[in-house]
Order: sequence, then structure tokens, then C-alpha cells
Amino acid sequence: MNSIDNIKSVGVIGAGTMGQGIAQIAAMVGYKTILFDIENSALDKALQSIEKNLEKGIEKGKVTNEQKTTTLQNISTVVELNEVKADFVIEAIIEKLEVKQKVFSKLESINSENTILATNTSSIPITQIGAGLKHPERFIGMHFFNPAHIMKLVEVISGAATDDKVALLTKEFAGKLGKVAVMAKDSPGFIVNRVARHFYVEGLKVLEEGVADVETIDKLIQSSGFKMGPFQLMDLIGVDTNFSVTTSMYNSFYQDAKFRPSRIQQQKVDAGHHGRKSGKGFYNYE
Repeated sequence: MNSIDNIKSVGVIGAGTMGQGIAQIAAMVGYKTILFDIENSALDKALQSIEKNLEKGIEKGKVTNEQKTTTLQNISTVVELNEVKADFVIEAIIEKLEVKQKVFSKLESINSENTILATNTSSIPITQIGAGLKHPERFIGMHFFNPAHIMKLVEVISGAATDDKVALLTKEFAGKLGKVAVMAKDSPGFIVNRVARHFYVEGLKVLEEGVADVETIDKLIQSSGFKMGPFQLMDLIGVDTNFSVTTSMYNSFYQDAKFRPSRIQQQKVDAGHHGRKSGKGFYNYE
């Protein structure tokens, strides 16, 4: 892979919130996009969400009816990983190292030697995920932000073995997707998640210590200029997703106390109160 013009097709692994957003933007700019998930129901849900996003775009005058039709035509869905053969593949699945490593090992074996493999991990070091690959030089971090079809920022993270040309090409590819890429070195949480982690962790500590309740903390944060408070944002992202990222970073920093996950958040996850997507989180959406 030596030029941006060689990228004609995009594979997206995982049809969750992030995967569907990434698939949408790739298809919108004209890439033939393969969206993979092991669950057919997840793929159906993803296509419905993408269609809904495009309809919202039409209402706001940002998307035309023709663009909507073309975008949906550009997306094909598959439930077999063997069928994900593309020029650029982005993984957006669960934040578990061994699961990601297994997926990338398979993707590497079925794709061409020019395919760039990227992970949308928000917390696991890129070098760790790519450690078992035969060609870690073609492996990179491409971290989008939620909601991926709206947020402009993408962190492009090079692992220890990533080829500089692959990093520059990934930055250029992010630009093609209408994103602004920031180059980062490989470190747990990279830039944004490392800094933002305390937005959630400290909010939870204040709650744990009984200093104030959820609504008060959120209102105070909003009144100081933030669009959302930590609990509103956790409910939007997914309490379970947020908790797994905090846990991953806590372990990656060798249990540094400042990243300690919260028992309150653990309890929410155990109870299935995952935020907006489950109808209940720190707030009730039912």
C-alpha cells in the first residue's frame, strides 16, 4: 500500500455504536464498505441506525436523498470474518486484548500483504495488540470518538513496529473520511482518554464519598462550560464501555491508584444498567 488512491474498500469489524459510525462515514465518502459482526441482529440494528443518522442529516440539510441511497448501497454486511477482505480494515470490538489479537491474526491471514490493519481501541497499547502479527509494521491505532459520524477528531497511534509510511497514509485516510487526525505515541489511553479518564473517575469519587449526587455533579460541570457532565456522558457512551476502558487503563498503568475503577460503576454494570442503550444507567431513560 503506497498511496491513498490504492484504498478502494474498507472493512469494519464490529457493528456496535463505534463500528456503525465508522462504516457510515467510509460509505458516505464512496468506499465500498464491509461491516462484520457475529450477530445478524447487530448488523440489522446498525443499518437501521445508519439510515436514521442519514435521515437526520437530510432534515438538517447536510445530506441529500441521493447521498443517503449511495451510502446504503456502499455497505454490505457479513457474519463470517473470512469475508472481510479489504484495503483498509478497522476493528471496533470489545476492549479485550486476547479477543482483538485473535481477530487480527485471522484478518492478517486472509488479507493481502498491502492491507492496513487498524484498531479503534481507546485504551490498549497498539504494540501489545500487534505483538502476535507476522507484519506488525502494517498495524496501527485509529481511534475515533463517539458519535463517530459527527466527531471530527481521530487519534492515529503508531505502535513500536508501525511503519512511518503506514502512519502517514492512515492520517491521509482519516482526512478522506472528513476527520482531523492527531498523531500520537503508543501509551495506555493515548492522549484524550488519558486526560479525560479523570473527568469520570473523579466524578465517581465525589459520588462515592457522598459529597454530592449525580444530578448536582452534572449540573455543576455543565455550568462551568462542559456540554455534558460525567454521568450524562457515561450514560451516552455506555457505562459498561466506560468501565472496561477505565479497568484496562488501571491495569496498563500497573494499578496506579489515580485510575482506580469505581465500585459504583461496577455495580451498575453488574445490574445491566448500561446507560441510554439499556434504558437505565445513572439516569432512567425508560
